[in-house]
Amino acid sequence: MSEPRRVMGVDACRKGWVGITDDLRGYFGVTIGEVVAAAEGDGALGVVGVDIPIGLPITGPRQADVLARGVVGRRASSVFSTPVREALMAATHAEASTVNLRATGKGLSQQAYALARKILEVDAWVPTAGCAVIEVHPEVCFATMAGRPLVHPKSTWAGAEERRHLLAGVGMRVPADIGRAGEFAAVDDVLDAAAAAWTAGRYAEGRAIAYPEPPEVFGAGPPAAIWA
Repeated sequence: MSEPRRVMGVDACRKGWVGITDDLRGYFGVTIGEVVAAAEGDGALGVVGVDIPIGLPITGPRQADVLARGVVGRRASSVFSTPVREALMAATHAEASTVNLRATGKGLSQQAYALARKILEVDAWVPTAGCAVIEVHPEVCFATMAGRPLVHPKSTWAGAEERRHLLAGVGMRVPADIGRAGEFAAVDDVLDAAAAAWTAGRYAEGRAIAYPEPPEVFGAGPPAAIWA
């Protein structure tokens, strides 16, 4: 009988990507492929949960983003509307905003455009991944753990403690030493990756919830849903 595969949650950080596995090991990679390969050096992965949009719209909003805002309540501003694919490929923010406005009726924030490179990186990597890959949003994960929207923003001490307490309650006590990942990732990056790992585990067990269910499909792209 083959050994059960591990799962990992991945979050973007300033210099690349940080990953936390369900056995509470930390990994870092400049690219999404590198962080997954680093983890697989310690054992095969069955599911990777990534905090980045997967399944890019052509026109209009994704139901995944709309529904996620309802789940996180007062933290709704943390769920940005996924740009259309054409906008992500634009050379400047101004051009991207114009393209998105034409396609959806809404412009594009600087925050969303700043993630364009990483969104496209994951979009290109997903078809090559040797395991299941799901989209997660950490605030949706944490709200699911808590059974309610969280009270404090993740950037505050109170917010970090709220999230650490929730992770501990589901068995995700991230150790102080997570190796190289701890040198590059901020506190909230690590907590978000751990929350994504929790959801990846639920997906592997068939217990995760999809927003929406069934996922949307845009053109030839992968199914679009945020899992928790």
